[in-house]
Amino acid sequence: MNTALAFFRTSFGLMVLSLLLLSGCSTKPVEPPPTGSGTLQEYRIGVGDALRINVWRNAELSSDVPVRPDGMISLPLVGDVMAAGRTTEELSAALTTALNEYVRNPQVTVIVTNPSSSDFQRRVRITGAVQSPQSIAYREGMTVLDLVLLAGGPNEFASANKAKLYRRINGDVKVYPIHLDDLINRGRVETNYSLQPSDIVTVPERAF
Repeated sequence: MNTALAFFRTSFGLMVLSLLLLSGCSTKPVEPPPTGSGTLQEYRIGVGDALRINVWRNAELSSDVPVRPDGMISLPLVGDVMAAGRTTEELSAALTTALNEYVRNPQVTVIVTNPSSSDFQRRVRITGAVQSPQSIAYREGMTVLDLVLLAGGPNEFASANKAKLYRRINGDVKVYPIHLDDLINRGRVETNYSLQPSDIVTVPERAF
């Protein structure tokens, strides 16, 4: 009888230990994949950028133009064309199509001579229950903790362990958990992710 009881206790203990180990593994956060080595994969023209439009063998159609607040640029013959949100290749293709009506076999190149909007495209942001929400220029090597400290840390209403990182990957927004209280107060660095341009960290308020 004592042997059977001892066997049962041993088996039960091993089962509990296995469940605890499996539980620990299943809750471990997954490091979000990078969007690139600290750079945007594809620069998109923004409001305020300065562009150089070159039309081969048509100097009178080539010009330096700013991207207006409505996102448009103006060119001879074709008039207003939407530039904001496009890559240089996409804008070049759109201008080539527009000029086909007026120029035989147009060859158009677009160069961003002053990417003044790039700062906003590369910014990282932290919002929600922090002392001072921030929108700052991305810097190589920044982590979640760096951004949180710049924001003054969580405020008294924060549900810090329910913070989230939002990252756009291949056109889709992915969400990753941040255990902020564990990171700050317990030194658990598993969710101290390296930041990428355009990342957003949010810290929710706790329910009362």
